[in-house]
Amino acid sequence: MFLQILKLYRIPHWLKNFFLFVPLIFAKKIFDLSDFYSALTGFIAFSLTSSIVYVINDIADIKEDKTHPEKKNRPLASGRLKISQAIFSIFPIFFLLIVSLLYTNQKFILLVSVYFVINLFYSFLLKDVVILDLFVIAAGFMLRVIAGAVIINVDISSWLILTTMFLSLFLAAMKRRAEMNLLDGVNELNSRKVLAKYSNTFLDQISTVAAAGIIVCYALYSVSERTINMFNTENLIFTTPFVAFGIFRFMFLIYVNKKGENTLEVIAKDFSMMINLLLYLATVFYVIY
Repeated sequence: MFLQILKLYRIPHWLKNFFLFVPLIFAKKIFDLSDFYSALTGFIAFSLTSSIVYVINDIADIKEDKTHPEKKNRPLASGRLKISQAIFSIFPIFFLLIVSLLYTNQKFILLVSVYFVINLFYSFLLKDVVILDLFVIAAGFMLRVIAGAVIINVDISSWLILTTMFLSLFLAAMKRRAEMNLLDGVNELNSRKVLAKYSNTFLDQISTVAAAGIIVCYALYSVSERTINMFNTENLIFTTPFVAFGIFRFMFLIYVNKKGENTLEVIAKDFSMMINLLLYLATVFYVIY
């Protein structure tokens, strides 16, 4: 049962919360131990909160997940874990969450609370509202970045926030696109009602607009006066090709190779994506630090 509860927490998805470290990196504070520990505490708090959200979401979606070709293997949908056990599993991580929040500030606690409430509405209502479901997912990533800035008390560039928004919209739209590919020939209405309101063409258009937004906003961030003054260089612009390649490669994997809906798995299993990510991070650290 313990293993099933760990699966319920979706610990591999905690990687999404590394968005909290974005302000730390771009504020040139990653080697400041005090700020690093603060960001790490924020990461833990958001990870625990997201696990609570995942448990609630699985409880809400248990009926639909049973008809999904992949989600039917989740602990609740497969019947390996009872709903009562899932509810009980929330209490230990909720206790750890409260403890971790004691080491943060009020603004951060507010952002975590907003993240939780938004996802609560998403699990029971907004996930079936076309377009709005994508923006709720995007809001979650934006809150992570803003929370990462709040917890170390730094300002964050508006261009970087916009880049995050378009990136999360892009990933959300591509996730829906992958679901459409996966559920081809399967009763989509039973597995995810909102998919019946989308079409491949519409999702492709959203993805294209969001992809353009990512590249443009990131490029403008890299050459903005504030960025140049902070890093004393214009060389951050040279990291833009890695961003563009990553976007196009991800689109290739979804459109051409018909990869699955798990974004992290798609990226982690693709050699080109991983090499590109490592080169991007290395270049960013070289330029900034």
